[in-house]
Amino acid sequence: MKKNHLDDACTTILVGKNASLDGSTMIARNDDTFLPVSPHNFVLNPAVKGEKNRVVKSWLNNFEAPIPENGYSWPAVPNVDYKNEGYYDESGINGKNVAMSATESTYGNERALSVDPLVKDGMDEDVIVRMVLPFVDSAVDAVKRTGDLIKEYGSPAGNSLLFSDKDDVWYMEIVTGHHWVAQRIPDDSYAVAANRVSIQQVDFNDTKQFMWSDGIQEFVEKNHLNTDKTGWNFRHIFGTDNVKDRHYNTPRVWFGQRYFNPEIKQDPEDGELPFIMKTDHKISVEDIEYVLGSHYNETKFDPFSPDASDDDKYRYRPIGLNRTQNSHVLQIRNDVPEEIAAIMWLCVGFPSFSPYIPFYTNMNDTAKSYQNTSMTFDVTNSYWMYKGLSALVESHYNNFVQDDTDYITELNEKFRASIIETDKLSKDHSGDDLTQFLTDRNQKLVAETEDKTKKLYGELFTKSINMSKLTFNMDKNL
Repeated sequence: MKKNHLDDACTTILVGKNASLDGSTMIARNDDTFLPVSPHNFVLNPAVKGEKNRVVKSWLNNFEAPIPENGYSWPAVPNVDYKNEGYYDESGINGKNVAMSATESTYGNERALSVDPLVKDGMDEDVIVRMVLPFVDSAVDAVKRTGDLIKEYGSPAGNSLLFSDKDDVWYMEIVTGHHWVAQRIPDDSYAVAANRVSIQQVDFNDTKQFMWSDGIQEFVEKNHLNTDKTGWNFRHIFGTDNVKDRHYNTPRVWFGQRYFNPEIKQDPEDGELPFIMKTDHKISVEDIEYVLGSHYNETKFDPFSPDASDDDKYRYRPIGLNRTQNSHVLQIRNDVPEEIAAIMWLCVGFPSFSPYIPFYTNMNDTAKSYQNTSMTFDVTNSYWMYKGLSALVESHYNNFVQDDTDYITELNEKFRASIIETDKLSKDHSGDDLTQFLTDRNQKLVAETEDKTKKLYGELFTKSINMSKLTFNMDKNL
């Protein structure tokens, strides 16, 4: 979501606590940018107390606003070249175990925008995380603070935001300069969103499940925006339904729902696919990672399909892309103490081919390989190492994909085992000592994953040399 909103797109998955495998809430998203290469860092912003006169300024427009003197710690995945591309902190879980992912570009229609146009110097997605996440105590607080800021400053783009804590998961869609609706994902449900307005019928009598901008009902009535004879369908009133949606956006929702609910038959171009969904089985972190890295796997729309026609293979935009700069699953667990409950699963390569490493967000630093990322290739940087591995696997997909799949599967087992062990060992620590312990455990897992990745990298690179077409076998002595 850098620079050109019209060319950027992300995919979002939200899971209520009773729909997940272990009772966690989970929000997840692919950060897809305009360019295939847009280097990111992974950093920790420490807690702040008593620092007066602080402001946030955007590098993309003239937005500037004060922020509170106290703030919680929060990890972020910002642009390296933030002075040209904006901060875009993307995602994090703050010191109160409130998670936020921002943003997914979302497009309002021309009817609504004509009467509430976007605000050029409003609060854009490049600064929205640092304006909200350090200062909220719950997912509901996060929606309210964001709404208050949009009311005061306006929005220069249509955006959707994800918020969660241990109990609640909320999805907020900002569709014009000042108007928005947020919906709570029910505990027993999940949702997939992909750059279209997703929220459907809004119940203004149910303030536990919906929040909205001041005066939105009167705004819609006054400007004759409701196209339905009955009901109040946010998607119909503010959203789009065009050729781009049918080929770029809606099919991604279709595939996600197809994976979670294979028993339901739907049309990938159906603009009325439901937003809130339920499934009979529990959803795991690995399920979410699979969908975020998917490319219409095992369908005729898969770009890697050896049998499908080009018309089918390139008909729809897949979920996992080379333009995905980071992918994340923000998990707040309910079966462990709150000091160890928050885990940020972070992937900085193509999500189709790179691992999601779990980070306890009760930490005081990130691994050095995630910081000070170079703008040009440097294999010592995590960003470039995983990007490089992904490009290598894709370049020899049929030959390398099984090696990569085995690597991911083995790492997922290792990650699970590491979390179980860390949870158990953490009982001997508390306070700052616990934070340091979890930081050390994060660093250890990063190092072990890097070693395994470099080993695979070398094996695949060597295999690719042996696959060269510039070879000729005749006599072993020649």
